[in-house]
Amino acid sequence: MKQEHSSKQKRFLVLDGSSLIFRAFYALPPDLSDSHGQPTGAIFGFSNMLTKLIAEQQPDLMALAFDKSRHTFRTERYADYKGTRDKTPEELLSQFPLLREFAANMGIPFLEKDNYEADDIIGTLATQAAAEGYDVRIVTGDRDALQLVRPNLRVLLTKKGISELKDYDT
Repeated sequence: MKQEHSSKQKRFLVLDGSSLIFRAFYALPPDLSDSHGQPTGAIFGFSNMLTKLIAEQQPDLMALAFDKSRHTFRTERYADYKGTRDKTPEELLSQFPLLREFAANMGIPFLEKDNYEADDIIGTLATQAAAEGYDVRIVTGDRDALQLVRPNLRVLLTKKGISELKDYDT
């Protein structure tokens, strides 16, 4: 479903890279790889999703936000913050350099910051842009993002794998 927006109001698509790359990784068969054995399934799924999003959303601006590490200002305050999460599989970790290269080739800023989560970057960028009058769309699988919904800011929540999105507005 192609969504039109006014020519005056620029659309800013903020992607939760951490959430989306994990979903892409687990949505596709684990044996997708290149001729050298490098796993590529997450990149393949992510690039397909991104192509579809660009066609449907027609953004003027985009950003891709990532968690830089497990250590954040939250883990300093509470050592067990997200402590039950499994380690990121090596087959996925090995695809992050490919994702950075892919984002650079697409002209999409790859944003990460020491001591912060992707959620912090997303919340900051999205709320500031919405306040400045941009038509902001956050694409994520993280329901916590729904607290950010306000005028000029919608959340497109992944519903089924990475191909189906539910659009939340005020």
